[in-house]
Amino acid sequence: MSRSVRVGAVALTLSLAVVGCAGPTTTSAPQPAADGKAVEVTSCGRQLSFEGAPKRAVTLDQSATEVLLELGLQDRMAGTSNLKTKIAPEYREAYGKVPVLSPKLLGGEQLRAADPDLVVAGFNDHFTKDRTGTREELAALGLPSFLSAVDCPKQNAAGKSPFDLLLEDYRNLGKVFGVEERAEKLVREQRAVLDRAAKDSAGVRGAPRVVWVYSVYGDAPYVAGKTAMASEMSRIAGAKNAFDDLDEDWPSVTWEEVAKRNPDFIVVGDLSERGKPGDSAADKLAAIRGNPVMAQLAAVREKRFITVPGTEMDPSVRTVDALPRLTAGMKALGHAGR
Repeated sequence: MSRSVRVGAVALTLSLAVVGCAGPTTTSAPQPAADGKAVEVTSCGRQLSFEGAPKRAVTLDQSATEVLLELGLQDRMAGTSNLKTKIAPEYREAYGKVPVLSPKLLGGEQLRAADPDLVVAGFNDHFTKDRTGTREELAALGLPSFLSAVDCPKQNAAGKSPFDLLLEDYRNLGKVFGVEERAEKLVREQRAVLDRAAKDSAGVRGAPRVVWVYSVYGDAPYVAGKTAMASEMSRIAGAKNAFDDLDEDWPSVTWEEVAKRNPDFIVVGDLSERGKPGDSAADKLAAIRGNPVMAQLAAVREKRFITVPGTEMDPSVRTVDALPRLTAGMKALGHAGR
């Protein structure tokens, strides 16, 4: 599902002079590659080529922002946008050095005014005509766009899990910015978290069914579908996503449909800092308990809930943090040995 409210149309006037970039899929930076060759990576079907490391990157969402901050790239960022929740404490000092171009969605005019040499996003829905412009339009300006591989699974090699794709993002960004060692360190650290969670899953009894609730708008819950990171986390932890038959990230369903799936436990995402009705864990729990059909479920009557920050349900540098919370919660609920 779209993770942000669509804004009004923003005219995208294509002007190479305003953006000041080098070519359709190439960006130039003052420092050439060490071996004199361009650095090339593929991002969601687009071949990107860089004569030097970007120095004015702009991020379109918090997921992309925190990945670049984790890689220590705050001095090479010309701006950030679309902050969903508070920046993680470990990134706050670095984040303070980066211009905030917009607290919400970034428009095409704002993007061009920042004079970027690279645009980085976690989600493809930023690249539309009424937002920053399509990736094709940006490429026509000579402005390359890096999109997380997690959000275009069909354009990647078959057999790769969402976490494989996320770690591949780190490596590709490390290559583009010339910080390969930092990227590999991050890959090793997060792979270790994944391995620990997989090891813990050996003690899980059966394959308990779980429903992940991301948002509730009105009386409509948005739950993890087959392609959501949460579905992969369920698998790693030894559980089964009850909605893994829906080929979407976060489809809107009904409480009656959730009740039919009869989950053994429910994971509730807390997006309190975003501030919209239905975002907080408390709001979601109230909606669940207040629905007469849901109230009859054993999982609800017996308070079998696990709460995690909503940002950890999205593909980002923080996603792996949800796994220890999930495995610990499953143990506390009796689904695995202590």
